[in-house]
Amino acid sequence: MTYAQRLQSRLQTTGSALCVGLDPRPELTKGGVEGIADFLRRVVGETAPYAAAFKPNIAYFEAMGLRGIEILDGLLNEMPEDVPVILDAKRGDIGETQKYYARSYFENWGVDAVTLNPFMGYDTLSEFLDWEQKAIYLLAVTSNPGSVDFQRRDSEGRKVFERVGDLCSRALAEGRKTTAGLVVGLTNADQDVLENLPDVPLLIPGLGAQGGSLESLQGSGRKAPSVINVSRGITYAQGDTNYAKLAQHWADQISSALDERNG
Repeated sequence: MTYAQRLQSRLQTTGSALCVGLDPRPELTKGGVEGIADFLRRVVGETAPYAAAFKPNIAYFEAMGLRGIEILDGLLNEMPEDVPVILDAKRGDIGETQKYYARSYFENWGVDAVTLNPFMGYDTLSEFLDWEQKAIYLLAVTSNPGSVDFQRRDSEGRKVFERVGDLCSRALAEGRKTTAGLVVGLTNADQDVLENLPDVPLLIPGLGAQGGSLESLQGSGRKAPSVINVSRGITYAQGDTNYAKLAQHWADQISSALDERNG
């Protein structure tokens, strides 16, 4: 079973396309750094019934030093086996370095997918492309305003983000084992973007605190399994620590929008 097939199965099982982002902030967590592990354990446990995937962002763990890496290691070892885990790392380097990143994430930590920066070209992705049942998500159009600086600029008659999409199509044409998908920020996911990207799995951040609108996904007609990420809107919703209720709220909103999209 490929990653895309597994993700599709999870979407059908839960009826949800919600990806729960795990971005721990010690300053907002009871007990600080030492309270993070129990906090994340509770978030994962309560939201799992509504989660199509979990997405820990490695930067938040690295910022806590060695203790943060230990917390991430423990978290990944305790993840529910039936929920795909997307490690948000955004790595991008020369092939030899990428080989060790791939081994670290796919072999050592056993995550199901990882985000990558494709700026250095297709050869830098190669070390990630022959892992069965795994996936990569390439940054195509991110949710920050600065995405216009490069990603949505013209490049010999096409947008740069379209050329990123070509890398996914190339991996598919070559029969590579790893599923290749794209990161498309919800704040910039207009029809001009969606219609000019291949129908591959999308990781869509930007819902909730970043202000993205689900209306932008309506009418796109995409078939590949995609997930919409919510981080702070669940983990640090002001005054609300009922994580199950928050996850259900966002899952219902997403399902309603996607039903209209496919209607």
